[in-house]
Amino acid sequence: MSIIEFDRWKPSADDPRKLEYVGQRTAQEVFEELKHRLESQGCLPDEYFLLNYNWEEGREIPKDADIFCATDYGCEGVYLDVYLKWYEDGKPITKSFITGKTLGENGNDLDRMFLISSAITKAFHGDHTTHARYIKIGGVEENTGGRVVHLSQQEERVIIEALVEQRERQEQAMSQTEQLLRRMTGSITAYMDTVGQRPLHLGAYDRAVLAIQDGELPAFKELYPQALEDHAGDLLIAAAGRPGAAGRKMTVLLLADVEQFQETAYHAACQKAIDINDPEKVFFLLEQAGSHVPDLPASFPGEMASHAYLEHRSIAKEIIRGCNEAQIAGAPSCLLEQFAADKDFHTLSALVEKGISGGSDAWRTLHMLTCQAQDRWIAEELLKTRMWVATNDYDALHACIQNDAVDVCKLLLDGGMDFDQYRQWAQTRPCAGHEDTLQALSDHWAELQAAQEREQNGAPAGAQRSGSGGERSRSEMSELAPQAEAKDMELAATTGGMTLG
Repeated sequence: MSIIEFDRWKPSADDPRKLEYVGQRTAQEVFEELKHRLESQGCLPDEYFLLNYNWEEGREIPKDADIFCATDYGCEGVYLDVYLKWYEDGKPITKSFITGKTLGENGNDLDRMFLISSAITKAFHGDHTTHARYIKIGGVEENTGGRVVHLSQQEERVIIEALVEQRERQEQAMSQTEQLLRRMTGSITAYMDTVGQRPLHLGAYDRAVLAIQDGELPAFKELYPQALEDHAGDLLIAAAGRPGAAGRKMTVLLLADVEQFQETAYHAACQKAIDINDPEKVFFLLEQAGSHVPDLPASFPGEMASHAYLEHRSIAKEIIRGCNEAQIAGAPSCLLEQFAADKDFHTLSALVEKGISGGSDAWRTLHMLTCQAQDRWIAEELLKTRMWVATNDYDALHACIQNDAVDVCKLLLDGGMDFDQYRQWAQTRPCAGHEDTLQALSDHWAELQAAQEREQNGAPAGAQRSGSGGERSRSEMSELAPQAEAKDMELAATTGGMTLG
């Protein structure tokens, strides 16, 4: 397999035969490609393999960085630390990049972790017997040594069964067999080119999937057209989940050759692209969704944003920014709840402004935004922007009352929620200890009712008494002036123009 690069290259506009440097890859993209390769070879540490949080959120690999590993016993188990090293202003900088850990802590576990460290080193530096900076007369020498392979108990059992069982029984252990073949030959497609199909009896679809897993684009181009009729959706899912440039190119090829996919397959493909944190592929799939999925529901982008929120929040935010109002209006209401947990006012505002509904779980969103006094302004601003809570959602009002968020409750009443209906609804729900809040809302409700009654009687809604002496404000007097002038003209007409004292 080709080595994993830190740099990004593209064909030169002046000479397509040459490549030109266009920047560095993100750490997350490199990590996902490495993890995919180790997993396909059965070389992932069995407890965890995690990217350091400092390299998340689109941070790029420094230019001219190199990678190295350190393996040793820890306080619990065996640890593998992957580091990046580069130079800035002539000074070396070393930062932790990835950490892996085994469940076991004996000598066999240590041996296996060292072999994983070797697999990581070869993934970035290659497996050449002659270093690239040397020229050897007569070409590169053949590898005359053996291969060190650490086998788990399950893998040992696979090899034993392969020696004593018939070919048909081997197919039951296909996944372990594939991992062993990758470790022993470099890639499954290289194995098939060497010994042919006879040992595995693989069809075009199986070989295309293996080409996707190995990232071998030429083999994929040759194989996938033979499997499109019956397996187009499965191939799209596999390609979407393949990290790196090879996975993107495979995805583009499939979308170019297949007019329509089933929604379930396209849905799964988008989620796979999100899971490997490939924003470029995610946005491409979402952009193409309308032309490749018949009757695509408006909720589709919102569902993808909700899925991305769990592990890749930056992708979720970008999806939301790119959605139109119809797509946000159809988005799952849990998006509000998810970003309310982060108190992310900017994203919440974008959702509300584009027309999202709080749905049946609006009370959960309001509870999270009102349980702490310092966060209530967010709920107030969102409700002032637009009423996204149903007017008969008394659970939402109840949640705010229990948090004594009086101003938020008043905004719900202003938005059309009926306080009398709430009190009837709340008779069987405990609300002890919030009497002051209920009294404040009762007073506010009385004012709203009085204002409504004045409107029905023809008086302006704003014509309320102000001040302890009962004087009207200047704005109220200006509103009443035309009415007073009309009344004076009517009286003058009936009294012959006399001034009344």
